[in-house]
Amino acid sequence: MDKVNNLELLNFILQSIEMIKSRFQSIDCSDDFLHTDDGLMKLDAISMRLQSIGEALKNIDKRDRVFLLEVADKVYWSNIIKTREIITHHYIDIDSETIFMICDEKLDDLESKVSLLVDKLRT
Repeated sequence: MDKVNNLELLNFILQSIEMIKSRFQSIDCSDDFLHTDDGLMKLDAISMRLQSIGEALKNIDKRDRVFLLEVADKVYWSNIIKTREIITHHYIDIDSETIFMICDEKLDDLESKVSLLVDKLRT
């Protein structure tokens, strides 16, 4: 396993999560993404960051198939990587409700798990 590159990717993920949270602050419901140009820009920007997170996790998983499993099971990581695939290849199918749910319900857990992985690499 390449600890330096994995650490860089994990730090990128944490930075991306912070950016998503910042952009998501003024979004109270999924429709907020759709009613203004600002909302649509936030939807696009957040979707791009989610795509980047999935890509980073996919690269980490390629390097070391068991590293991510230290903090969550394969299904957990697979779902995030699949979200990246959907955003990349089926962008037209992305809906504001899905992005809202990810931001509202899933990011804190992901941030916690990624932070645990960063701690493991630093020790």
